[in-house]
Amino acid sequence: MKDASDPKALIFEAYRIEGISDGECRSIFMDWALSLPDPEPLPHIAALLARYAANNPDHPMTAVLREAEAAPPKAARRGGRAARIGQG
Repeated sequence: MKDASDPKALIFEAYRIEGISDGECRSIFMDWALSLPDPEPLPHIAALLARYAANNPDHPMTAVLREAEAAPPKAARRGGRAARIGQG
């Protein structure tokens, strides 16, 4: 069965791996994010948390998904001379 929120079943498999580390979950998450056909991942992250978090509250993938769900910090791009010499 095809899952729009986990098209390659990467998150599903991560939850099945005993002893998986935070770093491994972050790597799997990045692969998952790149495999999404939808450019907006937040609805998919919410769906995956709804599916897995209650039964796996201490799993490292749950922590990674929760971090990803939090609002990202505002990015400020610096270009030109200010970026090269560190003045701003």
